[in-house]
Amino acid sequence: MHDQDRGRLIEAVNVQAGMLREDVGRWRCRWKLEKFHGSDTGPGAVPFEVIEREGNLMMYGGASALWHRLTGGTSVAPFDATNARLGVGDGTAGADPTHNDLQGTNKLRKGMDPGFPQHTEGTNLSAASVTFKATFGQGEANHPWQEWGLFNAATLGRMLNRRVEDLGAKSSAATWVLTVVLSLV
Repeated sequence: MHDQDRGRLIEAVNVQAGMLREDVGRWRCRWKLEKFHGSDTGPGAVPFEVIEREGNLMMYGGASALWHRLTGGTSVAPFDATNARLGVGDGTAGADPTHNDLQGTNKLRKGMDPGFPQHTEGTNLSAASVTFKATFGQGEANHPWQEWGLFNAATLGRMLNRRVEDLGAKSSAATWVLTVVLSLV
């Protein structure tokens, strides 16, 4: 029996019997970069470009930080409103799970916008995600954006995940807003 056939058989059993239920959780990352002319990102402001994608690579150190906090550890900082940072850089080296920082020469870690990270506590599907958001103003991170990552500190700390992709070169004439949604679904 081929793997593809076995998958179909399992689907058929799940659908027909409705009694088999397996954990289907997996790490997911959806992210969006909104690029605005000038500094106006408020209500009604329209970005001149929006890039939305899915995917990144979880870092071993970041995964360890999550398990550490989950099991009650306190020696690793949480990815909370005080500590969380979205970092951007000009590094082009491929993502590797052993990385602990962005790989570029030009890089900046930016703290969360007010009210972020956001998480809704509960037991339904919407409670399985957390949203991080940072705004990079006109005087910040004016260099090619080739990589981004999520951190739990302004310097050093742990990098939870990293994405390598050419997002363009930011200039002082623009404000860019990076939003990252992590989920286990």
